[in-house]
Amino acid sequence: METDRQAIIAFLETVHPYDTLPRDELVDVASSFRRMEFRPEALIYVYQTPIGGLYLIKQGAVEITDGNGGLVSLLGPRNSFGERGIMRDGLAATQAKATEPTVCLVLPTPTFLRLIETYPSFERFFNRKRGEKVSNDIATQKVADLIARKPLSCPPDTTVVSAAQMMRDAHVSSLGVVGAGDKLHGIITVRDLANKVLAEEMPGTTPVDQVMTPDPVSLPPTALGSDILHIMLERRIGHLPITEDGRFVGMITQTDLTRFQAVSSAVLIRDVVSADTVAEMAAVTARIPQLLTQLVGGHHSHEVVTRLITDIADAVTRRLLVMAERELGAPPVPYLWLACGSQGRQEQTGVSDQDNCLIVDDAATEEDMEYFRALAKIVCDGLNACGYVYCPGDMMATNPRWCQPARVWRDYFAGWVNTPNPEAQMLASVMFDLRPIGGGGIAMFEAIHAETLNMAAKNSIFVAHMISNSLKHTPPLGLIRGFATIRSGEHRNHIDLKMNGVVPVADLARIYALQGKLPEANTRARLKAAEERGVISASGARDLIEAYDLIATMRLENQATLIKSGRAPDNFLAPSDLSDFERAHLRDAFVVVRTMQSAAGHNKAVVS
Repeated sequence: METDRQAIIAFLETVHPYDTLPRDELVDVASSFRRMEFRPEALIYVYQTPIGGLYLIKQGAVEITDGNGGLVSLLGPRNSFGERGIMRDGLAATQAKATEPTVCLVLPTPTFLRLIETYPSFERFFNRKRGEKVSNDIATQKVADLIARKPLSCPPDTTVVSAAQMMRDAHVSSLGVVGAGDKLHGIITVRDLANKVLAEEMPGTTPVDQVMTPDPVSLPPTALGSDILHIMLERRIGHLPITEDGRFVGMITQTDLTRFQAVSSAVLIRDVVSADTVAEMAAVTARIPQLLTQLVGGHHSHEVVTRLITDIADAVTRRLLVMAERELGAPPVPYLWLACGSQGRQEQTGVSDQDNCLIVDDAATEEDMEYFRALAKIVCDGLNACGYVYCPGDMMATNPRWCQPARVWRDYFAGWVNTPNPEAQMLASVMFDLRPIGGGGIAMFEAIHAETLNMAAKNSIFVAHMISNSLKHTPPLGLIRGFATIRSGEHRNHIDLKMNGVVPVADLARIYALQGKLPEANTRARLKAAEERGVISASGARDLIEAYDLIATMRLENQATLIKSGRAPDNFLAPSDLSDFERAHLRDAFVVVRTMQSAAGHNKAVVS
């Protein structure tokens, strides 16, 4: 027995998070495990039956399927399974079967729950929730979250002329001077060039190491904003290099700190509202990437970040409507401008095109419609100039199809519901996310929306087609405990966190909204409302919301990382860039989404 326990201890020392336990605790836990052997094709546990503990594979392979028999994953040694059922209601959330001779170590549920409660490493590993503290105070921000751009540097033998040109071209006031291995030797600033080179009439060929500030004070990325403020005040400096193990990783300047304090969604909206030209608004929206990195760095929840960014798009749209009416005159009849897609759901990120439409009062004549077509062109062109690029699918008010009187919109929705062909499913998926932005005809939309929800919910064939359409976007799960990455092209070995991450959840939430006649457009709000109305069970809603939160948060964090490195944000993430911990949790989130898709596909939707 002692030999067996020593073997289990040696094995656990190679498995996270057991490798973080104190030695005494590890020995006690090792004694708690029960060894179980399974022959090929043997069931380990069955879906929705009581689960006796957490399973840890010592050798062999295990196939995990959902409640409908859909394959979720194939697991190997050092993989755990069963934790979701234990932490939810004690019933298995999946079904597990050995696919070859398999040995599992089973940790009793009470011991597992005690470890979750006692050790943060266990809680973090097995709990998908992210509960980081939100901070708007620059003093409590981590230095890593305040770095505005990738580090700019030059070697010590660079001439002062070349250094000055580098600063001019990059629009910065300082450079790090680095040697082999990116080790920081010093910094050179515009002030150095003025006071030490120009004022002393030094030649332009002078190397920067003769005029730089050598061995400057620096901070690590883990320091706080308060440390920066204290050093800058005490030493009366305006540039502070950030180093990690001696390597130059960034520069913080007084301008960065001022910009951080000045950029907020409220400030940007104020500037949009006061803008007199499209160019002025475009200058405001160009600051959105910085706002995104600031909000993500402050650990705001993803729904807060996307809501604040969407608020800016709404303000730009309303300002453009005012400009259009000023140019064209007062509208001849009431109208309503609506957004759909991510703006309609209030889920815009750093990458957004425009999706919009116009509903016009039924009293409009053909001459009146010319007015609204002109208004649509002014607004859509303005949105494009402000960075909300034209919709590739032409889902915009400039398309005559999407600039119509209310009676035509009623016919559209009735046709989509009663004849759910592929185009109807696609259009309904977009148009069921409509949200009024500007204009005075809100009553028109409210009437159409209520009628359509009621009509759609009663049509089981339409709902079935919408469910089928929602399953076209699937999580990027590979079979062998990995990810199905893109195989070729620019984004090879990446996964698309939008189309294969947030979109599948948005599609499911839309289905739940149809089934429950829910008026909400926002994905997270739909999931919460679906739970409250009993469209999905409390446990199903909780799992899906947690999975969605993790996926959406990682998408924003990836965009912020790209922006800080000087690249344009996109939705593509390389799993190889993640830690083992992050990969495990992201994959678990995708498993939840696939499970809920499977349930919806069997028309169960994990109902209570």
